[in-house]
Amino acid sequence: MSSFPCLVRSVSPSGATRFALGDPLVDRYLGFVAGRARAETLRATVFDLKAFFTVIVKAPVDVVAADVFEFLAHQRGDRWVIRNGDRESGLSARTIARRLSSVSGFYAYLVARGDTPVVSNPVPRGLSTRRQGGSKRSQSVPLVRVPRTLPTILSPAEVRALVSALRTHRDRAMIFAMLLGGLRRCEVLGLRLKDLWPGEHRVFVVDGKGGHQRIVSMSDKFFTAVGDYLDLERPPGCSTDRVFVVLKGQRRGQPLTAAGLDEIFTGARQRAGLDHGSCHQLRHTCLTRLREAGMSLEAVQAQAGHRSIESTRIYLHLTNDWLANEYKRAAALIDIDNAAIAGQLASDAEGIR
Repeated sequence: MSSFPCLVRSVSPSGATRFALGDPLVDRYLGFVAGRARAETLRATVFDLKAFFTVIVKAPVDVVAADVFEFLAHQRGDRWVIRNGDRESGLSARTIARRLSSVSGFYAYLVARGDTPVVSNPVPRGLSTRRQGGSKRSQSVPLVRVPRTLPTILSPAEVRALVSALRTHRDRAMIFAMLLGGLRRCEVLGLRLKDLWPGEHRVFVVDGKGGHQRIVSMSDKFFTAVGDYLDLERPPGCSTDRVFVVLKGQRRGQPLTAAGLDEIFTGARQRAGLDHGSCHQLRHTCLTRLREAGMSLEAVQAQAGHRSIESTRIYLHLTNDWLANEYKRAAALIDIDNAAIAGQLASDAEGIR
């Protein structure tokens, strides 16, 4: 157990990165995750489990619920780093909740196997309350309360500065895919040449979040930038069918990676003088502007690829005019009702006299 958890990276015959932490059960679970999830999910699971077993120095089969609470206390303990967002110390509630989810997933896997001493998941679903009736969910509170925060978007001036700072047609096409089409970073990098339908002004997302497919409408600006990139910049003779590839260096002509796109975006943001901004914020900006322009909530949901419309409702609160207009309409009706009641009371008073 002295070498656990010890992170070891390797490359599979197919070229995919694989991870091991030094425990047979944990490593088998990581192999299971690698076969059913994206690389980003696998990487997050690896580091979440490493963080857990670094704090809880036990064999995985010996972990109990008390250890989970010990881990929670450690993650939110006194730290000298203070976050600007909420002025709290320690890790954010969202990060801790994700780590607990990774640990819970590992133990759910052990329980499902049926060949280990683990017969129940040591990660509690929540703390029970004294509330009677209702659903089971309403009778418990989560171990970690994750605040529902509004996504950050870029202003029109910030968007113009960012686009002006891009150096290639390829970079502009990728940014437009997120900014004008609402695509996720992984969806942009996963686009194949045959997924572009310029005649219909649409793009086929073959591998969206959760493996779900969808067809997305796309602006002419995107297809113009893609066309210029394919004609002028894409290296000839590329063996990959991925749209976006590396333009220079040893990996020239190979598919662009998430780290490569992040590096491009960070450089453009710095040249534009922006102190915030991410690929996902471009997606938030797109969906917010579509809603502001009058696109129905159901249409925004389809464009975004949200499985639940509840995920889309947050954009109602980001739009500048929606809430104000709804309030003004309701307030006007209230004023009309109050005026009618006042008139009726005045009339009744006259009759009594």
